[in-house]
Amino acid sequence: MRYLPKSQADREAMLREIGKTHIDELFAPFPPEYRLRGDLNVPRQMSEEEIVTYFKQRSEEMVADHTLMLGAGVYHHYRPVVIDALISRGEFFTAYTPYQAEIAQGTLQAVFEFQTMVCQLTGMEVANASLYDISTGIAEGALMAMRLTGRNETVIARTVHPEHREVMRTYTQHQAMPIREVGYAEDGRIDLKALDAAISDKTASVIIQSPNFFGTLEDVAAVADVAHNKGALLVVGIAEALSLGIVKPPSEADIVVMEAQSFGVPIGFGGPHVGVLATKEKNVRQMPGRLIGQTVDKDGHRGFVLTLSTREQHIRREKATSNICTNQGLIALVATIYMCIYGRRGLRGLAMQNLAKAAYAKSAFGKNAKVLFNEAPRFNEFVVQTKEDPKVINRRLLDHKIIGGLPLKNWYPELGNAAVWCATEMVGKEQIDTAAKAVRG
Repeated sequence: MRYLPKSQADREAMLREIGKTHIDELFAPFPPEYRLRGDLNVPRQMSEEEIVTYFKQRSEEMVADHTLMLGAGVYHHYRPVVIDALISRGEFFTAYTPYQAEIAQGTLQAVFEFQTMVCQLTGMEVANASLYDISTGIAEGALMAMRLTGRNETVIARTVHPEHREVMRTYTQHQAMPIREVGYAEDGRIDLKALDAAISDKTASVIIQSPNFFGTLEDVAAVADVAHNKGALLVVGIAEALSLGIVKPPSEADIVVMEAQSFGVPIGFGGPHVGVLATKEKNVRQMPGRLIGQTVDKDGHRGFVLTLSTREQHIRREKATSNICTNQGLIALVATIYMCIYGRRGLRGLAMQNLAKAAYAKSAFGKNAKVLFNEAPRFNEFVVQTKEDPKVINRRLLDHKIIGGLPLKNWYPELGNAAVWCATEMVGKEQIDTAAKAVRG
């Protein structure tokens, strides 16, 4: 009865109060075939000692000591230990939404600094106080472009992460927003001729990802020219934030959406992550989520406030820019601390290391298998096509404590036995060489 504190007498009294004689009467509206009639098929209850032993055994089965060559939107980077020490402070860890600026200056300042560094990284003029993740951010970017242009169609590259495209369709299915997909050229980047043909006078935005799902860097300037020539806005998604340590920011874009998970956020089981949306200042009033601003109080002291919060709970529904009900304040703080620790030179040095690791890995894999889109510029991911099913290769690599690349057949069947592999600073030369041999068979 530990987690069911109501006694049998309590339950009977409650049933009498509502005019029922048995609890089954409460579930009468449900068809009998959908009601549980027996015990659940679960193990018997355990004592506390047995439970502790059970979880110790399960923890030994985990792959925390494995090398990850799996990227595809979630990246294994080193996390400085100071991050957890700082975010675990009670002032941050228990902080609620900073509605009352006078008692939330620490949180507001941290998020303001987050926004500032995001602008410096992305080449944009203003950034919001974070979103859930990049997938919802891409959908918010598409909706934002609709509001800015008065158009209702979206053109998205097929090289955008398939799951991000799926989230966008779910997000926008009741928005009367037709979505057109544009394929990729031989170099693994968006097909510019097909893109030009896909854009109409109803197209609100063109959405690309760079580095894209194949790890290839898109020609942002060229895509921007195609989109802008037809009056559409360009939304650029960045799933691997660390790439901006060395890659030119997509300043030609109108809206930049980024996943900052690489900046000290644990992989976990896919979250929580922290999404970013940045844009030009002229677009700020159509930005979703929150914006923190800097001001001065009546005594001339610097202070921070919620400047824009155009959400449904703050503004009339027809004026709301989104229904995002929270920002990822604590996770954004993780990214802020990470960026402060590394700084400009540190991020560049780390990005260079990722670039070098991927270049070596691509060369090693190319001796035993076919590297696709080999001539295109890239960051820390690349696509390898093998004779064997990549799943078979990955099972073999588990014996060497290596988690292999992501098979692409579900989304790109035309690529056959291809997988996208990743090499961050956490991957050693020995592991790369072992994986390269494994793809040979």
